Amino acid sequence: MSLLWLKKIPSELGFAIKILLNLHFPGPVKMFFRKFVLRNIIIMNINGKNAIVTGGGRGLGKAVALALANEGVHVAVTGRNEENLKNTVEEIKALGVNAAYAVFSMDNESEVKTGIESLVKQLGSVDILINNAGIGDFGSIEEMPSETWEQVIKTNLFGVYYAAKAVHPFMKANGQGDIVNVASTAGLKGGPNMSAYAASKAAVVSLSQSMMAEWRKQNIRVITLTPSTIASDMSIQGGLTDGNPDTVLQPEDFAEWVRDILKMNRRALIANGSIFSTNP
Repeated sequence: MSLLWLKKIPSELGFAIKILLNLHFPGPVKMFFRKFVLRNIIIMNINGKNAIVTGGGRGLGKAVALALANEGVHVAVTGRNEENLKNTVEEIKALGVNAAYAVFSMDNESEVKTGIESLVKQLGSVDILINNAGIGDFGSIEEMPSETWEQVIKTNLFGVYYAAKAVHPFMKANGQGDIVNVASTAGLKGGPNMSAYAASKAAVVSLSQSMMAEWRKQNIRVITLTPSTIASDMSIQGGLTDGNPDTVLQPEDFAEWVRDILKMNRRALIANGSIFSTNP
């Protein structure tokens, strides 16, 4: 039997249902209400919302896009590789929701603003921004060219800033929204041969905390996530992990985490959080 109808129960009925549970119903009836009804009142339904996922053509971004689409969220993805974006859009549409894409570089404010506005127009609105796009060039301070170091900062830091600034007017007008800024544990503690990446992610953490402080009064939840190494294309190609699915975090693990955070009741805000492989 389908239980999708339970997700449509207004939260205002929660109190009445709790009273019913205190009446003398048979044990199985109470168990049903606790397991299926109350759970869907506490957990927010994100079906029908509109999301933009930057860097959504592959890796973590694609995994999050598909996880949201599985929940009935209409999803737009951005990136620089149009072929990857087209493939992702087809997979999203196959799940029965609307999808769109835009090709632009995160280090160009004009492109980001134009691209985001185009996607909002295609979706109809924007409720969720997953600020995921980023690059990872690694090397020693001594050997890495300054131009490369600067590009990492421009993409990883300014890209987050540009995208959030572009969606903010729409969320403010709607009276609510969710922005998930993807940083890294490297932003909490730097290491050798990752100065550019670590510095960019540390800056994202601080930027995201400032966003949260400014925008939470507008009912916009800004969430800062600092995942450890995940078996993404970037991590594997950069030699950070072998990506062993038995021991190393997979993109799908991260996507499930993001999905569950977004489904929390709007009175709750996960300001920041980290996720690690148990025993890599």
